[in-house]
Amino acid sequence: MKPHVFKLHFLVLIWGFTAILGKLISLPSVEIVFYRTLLSSCFLYLLILVSGKTIWKLPRRVVCYAVLTGAIIAGHWILFFLSARISNVSICLVGMATGSLWTAFLEPIWFKKPIKSLDVFLASIALAGMAIVFQVAFEFWLGLVLAIISALLSAVFTVINAELVRGGQDHYVMTFLEMLGATVAILLFFPFYAEIANGINLTMGWVDLSWMLILVVICTVYAYSASVKLMLHVSPFQMNLTVNLEPVYGILLAAVIFHEYQQMKPGFYLGAAVILLSIL
Repeated sequence: MKPHVFKLHFLVLIWGFTAILGKLISLPSVEIVFYRTLLSSCFLYLLILVSGKTIWKLPRRVVCYAVLTGAIIAGHWILFFLSARISNVSICLVGMATGSLWTAFLEPIWFKKPIKSLDVFLASIALAGMAIVFQVAFEFWLGLVLAIISALLSAVFTVINAELVRGGQDHYVMTFLEMLGATVAILLFFPFYAEIANGINLTMGWVDLSWMLILVVICTVYAYSASVKLMLHVSPFQMNLTVNLEPVYGILLAAVIFHEYQQMKPGFYLGAAVILLSIL
């Protein structure tokens, strides 16, 4: 298991930088996710063509599951970037730290296994930590709520991916279908979004394009595809458990790049520590 665990931690380190990129790119969150999924699906399609893999001979049920999973991923990423934008990276990542706790309940339900009483106990500890964060950082409450919902969606598609990949599907093909599904879901959402946001902004400068390519190539095409493949070796709970180190990496990066430690009160770090303690 050691090589898989080390690789998973490396991927989590990359994901810890994702929220930073969401702050650095000036586009709104919906437009960021649209470009991310569209460009990722293009890159993945080229990889699949070069490798000679097949896409459209998959069972219809698998394709439908993958495309619908992509729609869930789109919602997860939009809420993730929106949370970081309206609050800050630290608040966003603390909310995302609830992912393994959601998975502790969703995985037994999905695979029809009993829920462990220990998981319920640990979830209550994490909720206590979340209450502390809410109390000391109430001005960021909306960003925290959006991050928690984003973590729930993350847990949902992680559990679904575990079933899809264990069915013997290629990880690049599955990721392509999910990115394609996410792109289509956002395109369908665009007319409603345009009404709410008074238009759609898809204009990027060279700086935004540079950060976007890092987000697409490294944080999505490589990291997400590799994480899907890792589902062959680790359970959804193990996956989200390790992903909860993302706040540690992300908060440290945000402290260095954005000096966010100046905005946060000591109680915030106490609440975050309680949440991470429940995970450990």
